[in-house]
Parts: sequence; structure tokens; C-alpha cells
Amino acid sequence: MVLAGGEGKRLMPLTADRAKPAVPFGGKYRLIDFAISNLVNGGFRHIVVLTQYKSHSLDVHVSMTWQLSTILGNYITTVPAQMRKGPRWYTGSADALFQNMNLLDDEQPEHVIVFGADHIYRLDPRQMLNAHIESGAGVTVAAIRLPANESDQFGTIEKDPNSSRILGFHEKNPNAPTIPGHPDQILASMGNYIFDAGVFREIMTADSDDPSSNHDIGGDILPKLVATGDAHVYDYIDNIVPGETGSDDHYWRDVGTLDSYYDAHMDLVAPLPAFSLYNREWPIFTRGTNEPPAKIADGPRGPSVISNSVLTSGVIVVGGRISGSVLSHGCRVDTDAEVTDSVLLDNVVVGEGARVNRCIIDKNVVIPPGFDIGHHPDQDAERFLVSPNGVIAIPKGYRIDQALAAATRS
Repeated sequence: MVLAGGEGKRLMPLTADRAKPAVPFGGKYRLIDFAISNLVNGGFRHIVVLTQYKSHSLDVHVSMTWQLSTILGNYITTVPAQMRKGPRWYTGSADALFQNMNLLDDEQPEHVIVFGADHIYRLDPRQMLNAHIESGAGVTVAAIRLPANESDQFGTIEKDPNSSRILGFHEKNPNAPTIPGHPDQILASMGNYIFDAGVFREIMTADSDDPSSNHDIGGDILPKLVATGDAHVYDYIDNIVPGETGSDDHYWRDVGTLDSYYDAHMDLVAPLPAFSLYNREWPIFTRGTNEPPAKIADGPRGPSVISNSVLTSGVIVVGGRISGSVLSHGCRVDTDAEVTDSVLLDNVVVGEGARVNRCIIDKNVVIPPGFDIGHHPDQDAERFLVSPNGVIAIPKGYRIDQALAAATRS
């Protein structure tokens, strides 16, 4: 079960028209592709994607991308909020699972894997399941070691030093306990869980009947299972994914904000990337396109210059300069235009002589000739949304006023 109903308010304007798991990433993927690819690569092929907010593009992507052979009974399908418990939306992640308990009645599984849909990582879920079965846990929580100063952003796990049992779960607590012997690190939940099916039914039903609960996995379900001794932890460092190298193993990033989304893209374009898209032993799958190959051509005033960048199919660069950037399907960079340290989604056009720096530009935006973005912070803050770390975000289809473009060129 993939939880894909997130609203993603902190990723605005990228989530103005789409659910967070449907946000494009890495030139050709959607965020949800990473969670589903991990499950499919691990051999799990009965997958439901639970959706809610602005789910149309997500539904289309899953239906057109994730088509498995039905001859063996495999499937990946979206399940919208069906209001089985009354005329209301999901009130939390646990409520979403409870309202879809009928799916367990259909499948009768021994274990239920629950993954979030909006993280960038590789993980072999089969290894996690083996650890879950060996421990006899009611629930196993995947966890990663992070700097202690990030404990206010994640659920922090307090582990028994002699076993995998969880002794305490601290939801976004700035004073959460650190790892013994490592005072600068915490063990943070990755938002991935494996439940014993019987425990899953019992705890989700009890939580639904609890009027004091917020019906959240981290805030409500895990503390209850910790109290009964049924919660165990799986340390991500023990997961060995085929094909990973020393430079990109055990990478995980929550891309819940514009700055983390931007930083994750910058991880891709480094000469030795912190996360590689080129692991053929554990591929990230996505929808294919009929776009032609990328084309790099000389312009009338000199050749194109490209360094440390990812260019997807259909990209055309004619005498432009690109550095440290990700260009998605169908982007075009014209003569003497400059794109540095930026993320361009599908069909963005950067006109002749324009300059773009430290930007996230959503689909179908045209940057007029000579226009400058990212070099004058005060002007940029007046025109566009700027993140706390100074990254400029331009929404899908945004039209730059011609008068403003003329004023910039002058």
C-alpha cells in the first residue's frame, strides 16, 4: 500500500495543480516512481496507491506507466478516497489505511507493506521483510541515521541496544534522544513500514474507534505499538541494494520543501552524484515517451557549452550555456542564453540571451529573450516566490509580462 494522498503545501507552486507524489523529478520521473520501483524490483507486484488531493495527473501517470502482466495476477492500481466510513476525506495516514481495510479482505496477506510516495531513495524491501519476519515484530519501521539537529523534522526512534525493538518514538521532537555513542546522530523514520496483517487489522480498527487520536501512523499508531513491545526498527544501513556504489549507497531524501527538492536535483548533477540514476541492476522505472533524442547545436555566435548537467529527451540547445542543471522533456535553450544551477520541467523555453540562475521552473514557461532571473535578489523577490534558501520557483504556464521583460532587457 503506497500512501500518495499528500497535499504538499510546502512544495507550492509545484503542487498547485498536482498531488505531491506526482511532482516531476530528475528530468523524466515522478516522485512516486521511486517507491513503486523499489517494490517492483523487490518482487512485490500487488500494489495499491491510495490517493486523495488533486490526484488526476497522478492517476494518469500510474495508469499509463505501471501496467504489469495480469496473467500472473500482478497489478498496480490507484484507489481514490471512497468514503467507506461516511461522507469525509481521510483524516490522517492511519485513517487512509483503515478505510481501505477491504483490500486486505480481498487479498488475505500475511504482511502489509506501507510505503510513502514522496521520497528519493533505493531500498530492497525483501531484505526489510526478512528482518521483520525474523524479529517477529508487529510492525517494522525503516530508519536512517541523520544529523541530530534535524530531529524536529522527523519521527525519531529510540532503539533497544540489545535488539531491534523500539523503546520510544518521538514525533518531530527537537530534544529527541540520539544514537548511543553517536551524540550527533538520530535514528529517523523513513516513512516505510511492514505490518503483520493481524496486528495491522487490530491496531487500525482500535485507532479508528479512538476519539482522541489524530489517526496518524507516526503520531498515533507507532507509539501504541511501541508501548506493547510490538514495534521494531530496520536500520537502512543494513540494506544492500544491487548495483549501488560507495558514493551513492544509502541515499535518502525527503523532498517535502522547495529547498530539499532543489538540493536533491543538485545531488544528481554533481560529477560524482550523491544519488545515481544509472544503476541498471536496480532501475527506477517511469513512463516512456516518443520524444526525439536531445540535440546540442552550435549557435550563430558560437558553440553550446554544457557541464555537470542532466538533459532529457527532446531537449534542444542552440549556442546556449548550461551548468549544474536538470532539463526535462522538450526544453529549449537559445543562442547566448545561460542556465546555471537550475531545474527546468517539461517544455520550458529560455529565449536568446536570457539568464536563469538557481531556479525551479515548472512546465510550459517561456523566459523571454534577454530576461534575467536569479542575479538580482531584491527584484526576484518582488516578482516571484523565493524559498528560504533563495531558490526561485515559477509556476506551471506562468506568463512573464512583456513590459516587465522589456524593463529587464533595458
